[in-house]
Amino acid sequence: MKIALLGYGKMGKTIDQLATADGHEIVLKIDKDNVADRTPENLKKADVAIEFSQPDSAFDNICACLESGVPVVAGTTAWLDRLDEAKALVEQHQGALFYASNFSIGVNIFFALNRQLAKMMNAHPDYTVDMEEIHHTQKLDAPSGTAITLAEGLLDNLEQKSGWVEGKEPQAGEIPITSKREGMVPGTHIVNYHSSVDTITIKHEAHSREGFAKGALSAATWIVGKQGFFGMSDLLGY
Repeated sequence: MKIALLGYGKMGKTIDQLATADGHEIVLKIDKDNVADRTPENLKKADVAIEFSQPDSAFDNICACLESGVPVVAGTTAWLDRLDEAKALVEQHQGALFYASNFSIGVNIFFALNRQLAKMMNAHPDYTVDMEEIHHTQKLDAPSGTAITLAEGLLDNLEQKSGWVEGKEPQAGEIPITSKREGMVPGTHIVNYHSSVDTITIKHEAHSREGFAKGALSAATWIVGKQGFFGMSDLLGY
């Protein structure tokens, strides 16, 4: 499989290493210093593009792929205010876009566990819920896209909750999220339920970026030849 990498930071480099080891060919590497090379001619050399860049460049990268007829797997977060535009472009160009806030298989199992626990806790409003996420100091967005997905899972299943807030005192109905940036932590996410008598905690801790990169490569292999907008539930079947 021929792959274009849009974004060549830590994730891009990890994907490059794993893809090459698996026998794939990286035909294009785009970073902030060579954006001019992101031409339709260069993109069309690839069977699929994998996009892990920055929030301010993600949408343009995705557009360039869809307009060039190249399916794209996107893992950049904090650009989702333009997701509907991206979906419209998918339809317009009969293209394919696979987006996930987190490509780790373990994290997606954690998403499912989070939703199921929230369904159970909905009957117990005496518990308060909060979240914490910890990432490396180079991560720019806060809260993380994974934390937002977890918060959405809570909001869908906890009737008394109407929103989330990060970095300030929560109002009634809001779920507080604490974001920490320290060291070289790949990613830790914690959901707590507190009552006067006990605390229930679920936690996912990534040990490296390899799990995210493997998931992105699996999505890239899966999306080739498909049309539409997809996510991890399509890939994993739940």
